Order: sequence, then C-alpha cells, then structure tokens
Amino acid sequence: MKGSPIRLKQKLSKAAAKKKVERDIEYAKTPARRAKKAENQRIGQRSDSDLHHTKTGKVQRTTIKNNRGNFGLGTKKE
Repeated sequence: MKGSPIRLKQKLSKAAAKKKVERDIEYAKTPARRAKKAENQRIGQRSDSDLHHTKTGKVQRTTIKNNRGNFGLGTKKE
C-alpha cells in the first residue's frame, strides 16, 4: 500500500496486514488489471473526472461523484 495517497487505516494485525498487501499486489499484477492500467495511462487521467471501465470493456469518463457513489445506487451493497 505504499503507492496509495489515501491512508485509511484498517485495524489489522501485522500478519494480516502483510497478507493483505501480498493479495493486493497479486491482484494488481493480473493481466486484466495491467491492461486497464495501461489503457488509463494512454487515455490520460484528469483531476476533474474518473475513467470508468464498464462491463462491456468500454471506458467512459465520468464525474468522480458518480463513479465513487456507484452511479446513485450507493456503495453499502457492494
């Protein structure tokens, strides 16, 4: 979690935190995640919007509020 600018603390034991970091890194290195990251870098991120990958694989630029709020559905059920 060194690269994240947001530091939300979870109350995890040292062993659990280490396993979480390993899982996060393993997930970030999957071919699908690498392809999405490369695509985002090609498109270019802006500070006023997010790039949202749809289920069909298309990328759309959307407001931060919509993307982080699950497009009005909220995030409690995720």
